[in-house]
Amino acid sequence: MASDPKADLHRYLRAAREALLWKLDGVSEYDARRPLTPTGTNLLGLVKHLATTEHGYFGACMGREFPETLPWVARIEDGTDPNADMFATADESREAIVSLYARVAEFADGVISELPLDAPGVVPWWSEERRYVTLHLLLIHMIAETNRHAGHADILREGLDGLAGLRDGMSNMPEQDWAAYREKLERVAKEAQERA
Repeated sequence: MASDPKADLHRYLRAAREALLWKLDGVSEYDARRPLTPTGTNLLGLVKHLATTEHGYFGACMGREFPETLPWVARIEDGTDPNADMFATADESREAIVSLYARVAEFADGVISELPLDAPGVVPWWSEERRYVTLHLLLIHMIAETNRHAGHADILREGLDGLAGLRDGMSNMPEQDWAAYREKLERVAKEAQERA
């Protein structure tokens, strides 16, 4: 079976993007934005963060310029709001954030298609010994980053309304009585604690 490493990596990045966006489907405006962890993690903020991240890595780090300015990046860089990409303001609609993510992804896809895997780049906010990179490394980094945050979104969404699974039409979850399964795990945890 023949393999094209760049196409394989690109396919995994696209699949991770789709998985993340699916977690917003059917969620109210409030539930998409509200903090669902003690550190404020929220579904729409994860999308905004990944748009910002791809914008940086596949843009300036690879010597390319995205045609739009992301105004919150300056607040992150100057330290006035280091989490400005982790939440959508009341003035930023869900549609605007999702649309931005789509435009950034299209831009990134163009950069990925245009450049060879060994194309050099620089990540100025990484340490001196790590900052000189290739497109290959940045693709791996963004696959890991996107999947990490898609996993966060999985857990947040399951906590909101029980929706779980990989993506629309492919849940990858076995059919079972989840309440009984959870009770079983609770019993096992208590038994392990008693033995410890």
